[in-house]
Amino acid sequence: MPDERAVPSTWAPLRRTVFRWLWLASLVSNIGTWMQTVGAQWLLVHAAHAAILVSLVQTADMLPDVMFGIVGGVLADTLDRRRLLIAVQGALATAGAALAALTLAGQMSPGLLLMFTFVIGSGSVLVTPAYQSLVPELVPRDQIPAAAQLNSINVNIARAVGPAVAGVLIAGIGVGAVFALNAATFLVYGLVVVLWRPAADITPQLPERFLSALRAGGRYVRYAPVVRRILLRAALFLVPASALWGLLPLVASRHLGLGANGYGLLLGALGVGAIAGAFLLSRGRALLSTNAFVGLAGGVFAAALLAVILLRSAIAVVVVLVPTGMAWVGMLATVNTSLQLFLPAWVRARGLSVYQMVL
Repeated sequence: MPDERAVPSTWAPLRRTVFRWLWLASLVSNIGTWMQTVGAQWLLVHAAHAAILVSLVQTADMLPDVMFGIVGGVLADTLDRRRLLIAVQGALATAGAALAALTLAGQMSPGLLLMFTFVIGSGSVLVTPAYQSLVPELVPRDQIPAAAQLNSINVNIARAVGPAVAGVLIAGIGVGAVFALNAATFLVYGLVVVLWRPAADITPQLPERFLSALRAGGRYVRYAPVVRRILLRAALFLVPASALWGLLPLVASRHLGLGANGYGLLLGALGVGAIAGAFLLSRGRALLSTNAFVGLAGGVFAAALLAVILLRSAIAVVVVLVPTGMAWVGMLATVNTSLQLFLPAWVRARGLSVYQMVL
């Protein structure tokens, strides 16, 4: 059993200036991303075939990771990660501005919205492995689990704040304004990275060629039993869990009779639970083995899926979604930490990009 006294504080990595600023920039961008997701889903929730179209928003967002996720890992392992992040944020800001302009002009069809969602979602293919593979270079090894927890807190603060802000803005000034703010968050992220001056050893000194790096990364994941087990464990949890994220807008609008603010409240409950779960994660890891912790998270999430189907009270569903968020962040942080600690530096971004494909 791990020694609880040996577990660093969750907040320890934030004492490191570079990690703190990149974490804050990522938080701003993640809030914008969740605002856009809510806006895109709500734009389609009253359309014909809404059940399919709303679910396709999540599909369009994640499909790039499935199709060519490892490409982002190869680029992060072989290129200057700082320049890569700057270029991607600039491209995302341009795409986000075009999405906002067309929406405000009333020219956004469901097909066009899904196309823009796919294009902007492609940014995560490049940003996520580049950012996550930097973490072990920015904090000491014993703080990597805490850094992974902070990144989970980051995503879930965004999940709590972004939908709530989006719900207010959609009700007040429309979806177009939400898309415009998301484009601005990409610029904020890019500016922080521009101002950062990394140490020389952050960038690979002897980068591999793209095709050889792609083959080497694929071989490593294929023949590393520990990595395969971690990815299988993630998939067994994430595939059924994705139903909640894909159909929650319809649960809000048709099952519970809620509006945009109500949908934001449901996502906010998940986010609050995830933040609370991140705070308790260190203690949970100290008291339970990894297998027991993963089993507990899976059981809680399965029970929550049944409860959301059966309950007709919005308040009851909100209460249920809080521990659901705790289970979600506990599972993802556990998988992410395991990969961060196990993967060697030369293939770290590629291994994390394959995990992103599973996610």
